[in-house]
Amino acid sequence: MQPNTLLDAVLDEAGISHAGLAAHVNQAGRARGLALRYEHTAVARWLKGQRPRGQVPDLICEVLAGRLQRPVTLDDIGLGVPGEPAAPHGTTLSGFVERATALWRSDEQQRPHLLGAPAVTGTPAVMPVWEWENPPEDVDVSRGGRQRVRMSDIEMLRAARAHYEQMYRKAGGVATRTRIVGFLNSETAPLLRGSYTDATGRQLHRATGGLVAIAGICAYDSDAHGLAQRYFHQALRLAKASGDRGLGAYVIALLVNQALFMRENRQAVAFAEAALRAAGRHITPALASDLSAMQAKAYAHLGDGSSALSCIRRAEQAADRIRRGYEPDETGYVQPGLVNVQVAEALLSLGDLAAAREHAAAAVDNPAHDRGRVHRLAMLSQIELRQGNADRAVVTAVEMAERARGMESQRLRDRLRAVREHLVASGCAGTSEAAELIDGALRVPL
Repeated sequence: MQPNTLLDAVLDEAGISHAGLAAHVNQAGRARGLALRYEHTAVARWLKGQRPRGQVPDLICEVLAGRLQRPVTLDDIGLGVPGEPAAPHGTTLSGFVERATALWRSDEQQRPHLLGAPAVTGTPAVMPVWEWENPPEDVDVSRGGRQRVRMSDIEMLRAARAHYEQMYRKAGGVATRTRIVGFLNSETAPLLRGSYTDATGRQLHRATGGLVAIAGICAYDSDAHGLAQRYFHQALRLAKASGDRGLGAYVIALLVNQALFMRENRQAVAFAEAALRAAGRHITPALASDLSAMQAKAYAHLGDGSSALSCIRRAEQAADRIRRGYEPDETGYVQPGLVNVQVAEALLSLGDLAAAREHAAAAVDNPAHDRGRVHRLAMLSQIELRQGNADRAVVTAVEMAERARGMESQRLRDRLRAVREHLVASGCAGTSEAAELIDGALRVPL
């Protein structure tokens, strides 16, 4: 059950409260001979994704249409009948834009029914990837709106994506998410609703897709997994509208990473394979190496050592072909050493501690942004403990804790806690100092 951000947006536009909508629906029902007794709690359930029964969806449309002085359809409020074709605008790119911007608005307003929503699984999780990979394509993405979109606007979006990505790497997703979502609402949404040709529109959708992907990363880093998934799905749809297969493969890599975190390992393997297959020659060596390395991790978690090792070889071969300056901005996260730390995790799951440590040490020896370095040090410390080298693990953990200080990231907090638990369990000398430093880093409020 997904939050109904469209209904939320129309309620906000109409200036009607939850209790007010319930009262008006009851009144409209009485005119039809229905004895309804809805309260604000029922509206809250609808916003969480519950579909009201019987004639109530039509009554909601009637109430809101009267308030807004324009027609309001079931699709406009996210209550289109399951299994029936949507209204024409609901399946178009413009319909997608309205749903996407409704989500951004709800996120900026920190609606609890949105922030706490779980990630979907099964068919709803797979369909956006299937739709990206398969026809039909968007023949024409031009739009006629009030604001004319210029190349300077698109350059602004690209610069914003780079800015927020760097902010995320330095400060974490918790601090960055509110800022990027505010930008999506104030700057990006009016452009998507503006006026542009097909050629300009494709560049606009590509630039927006890159921004929305960063918003998804920040939501993932904040532990809002349902919200992150919806942002990733939006970015995938925007990538399709742009016609850039490489951007779509990058977004799927983000979905693969989330699937690994959620222990959906078979889904991670399938998604990575879809990206590699569908992007084909449009996929860059950096992205191919990351997708293959994540596949190796998924296979290792599934206990399939042969497939994991095959993916490791593919990842290493692709990494050798990376040429800096020939990669798109989005794959800049595939820095030297990233594949090593991914491979180290796969080998650790397979029980090959010596090879895992070799890769983890190589990852640490390569330069990385602050956030990436914390993850690499955490992996190395964990392997050193498994090898029985507790003293060395403490030294590594101390550096990790010092670098993590000040970052607002739920994922980093998870890594820090895991390392602390392993250190304390080892009972080695110096553990108290490392644990104290980790506790200090964890005291940063989220």
